[in-house]
Amino acid sequence: MYRILILLTLVVCISFSNAQPVKVGAECSEQYLPQLNGKKIGVVVNQTSMVNQKHLVDFLLANGVKIGCIFAPEHGFRGTADAGEHINSGVDSQTGLPVVSLYGDNKKPTSAQLAGLDALVYDIQDVGCRFYTYISTLHYVMEACAENNIPLWVFDRPNPNGDYVAGPVLDKKFSSFVGVDPIPVVYGCTPAELARMINGEGWLANQGKCDLKIIPVQNYTHKTPYELPVKPSPNLPNYLSVRIYPSLCFFEATSMSVGRGTMFPFQVVGYPDPKFGSFSFTPESIEGMDKNPKYKGQVCYGADFRTLREIPRFTLKYFFDYYKLFPEEKDFLTSERWFNLLAGTDQVLAQYRQEMTLDEIENSWKPALSDYLRMRKKYLLYPDFE
Repeated sequence: MYRILILLTLVVCISFSNAQPVKVGAECSEQYLPQLNGKKIGVVVNQTSMVNQKHLVDFLLANGVKIGCIFAPEHGFRGTADAGEHINSGVDSQTGLPVVSLYGDNKKPTSAQLAGLDALVYDIQDVGCRFYTYISTLHYVMEACAENNIPLWVFDRPNPNGDYVAGPVLDKKFSSFVGVDPIPVVYGCTPAELARMINGEGWLANQGKCDLKIIPVQNYTHKTPYELPVKPSPNLPNYLSVRIYPSLCFFEATSMSVGRGTMFPFQVVGYPDPKFGSFSFTPESIEGMDKNPKYKGQVCYGADFRTLREIPRFTLKYFFDYYKLFPEEKDFLTSERWFNLLAGTDQVLAQYRQEMTLDEIENSWKPALSDYLRMRKKYLLYPDFE
């Protein structure tokens, strides 16, 4: 028996050592450099756009690719702006290249901003959640490329929440920049797979088609756990925050704090009242994360999800549990509109008010999720989780 255990251990160790590491699209330079050389391109990038230890912009310039413009999403080119903060266009001090904000005066590149460019490259790490706005930027970049006959290269990256699909599918009546397309809260696609879906389902304005050129991820499946090497935004600093973000983001529509102003945002929830829990934290101004967090300087009491033994998939359980602790709905739900935009529907709150259970609410999503899963299969580039 002892020899069998040793043998099994050796087999497991060998299999892990032989496993090929995930290689993101940007690292597969042999597939795109020959075709981009000689062209003037624009890049849609942020702090996650890394080729090993070098930023994609620096890598492209070092390899002779001419960059005409940098387009930056929410949080800016360097990824340090607060959530929702207006981002101004300007010039990158390190390269001297113009930076056009797609989270400022316009969220879609204009024809004037695209003038003279032969192609665009999109390379941003996403977290696989519908209301995370990088995919909204992707949608509008695709739309602008379709309207201006400019090809879009998508350097694909893994989805750290790509191993399942969950939540209500967005009703187009609730489309906004935190939900453009009719997909679930957790939609189970990489950026390139989603781009293929947007194109294939005719979701661009006037059913336009974007000329997509995709550099896929290597050694990746939808079952592959993926811990992000660079935090995708100021307040998602680690694997736990990325995985539980789809569930906790709904607290942004409430009077509760999700830990902004601490070193562990989206890993805790709290409210300035000891009855909400024994765990406590005090939000403070943190440059590069949140300069003016909710309840700044006040002690908040609640739950610490860092103690979880297993990270749950998307659930509204935490939201409804705290909802019940407030005697008046208005003291908890500070913006019904914001909640509905995040949910992509007004049915969740309506169902809760009708005293439907969480299981009943989740079961009501199943028909639309089944339709979505069937449609999604057409656009997958990698082995699925099923």
